[in-house]
Amino acid sequence: MANIAAVTDADFETQVLKSDKPVLVDFWAEWCGPCRQVAPILDEINAQHGDKVTFLKMNVDENPVTPSSYRVTGIPTINVYKDGEVVKSIVGAKPKAALLKELADFI
Repeated sequence: MANIAAVTDADFETQVLKSDKPVLVDFWAEWCGPCRQVAPILDEINAQHGDKVTFLKMNVDENPVTPSSYRVTGIPTINVYKDGEVVKSIVGAKPKAALLKELADFI
């Protein structure tokens, strides 16, 4: 299984906003059950499509600045960033087929 790297408030700009390809950021927390459901699905999608999109995850408890600046109020929230802007936001746990459909423009 692919391992999705973590991104922090400190390196968010460099890793995400200045990336030359789309970046998917999974906002999650240890205590979030639906986040744990989505994680293996994102690992699978990353393994299949990681060459087209950079997959990162951010723990909202450890990194409160970035989620609040992007109005992440519920988790899991999956944002796709392109050229420094949010181009897609998916809130809540979804099955793999639904996530692939939502991400079809990027993968």
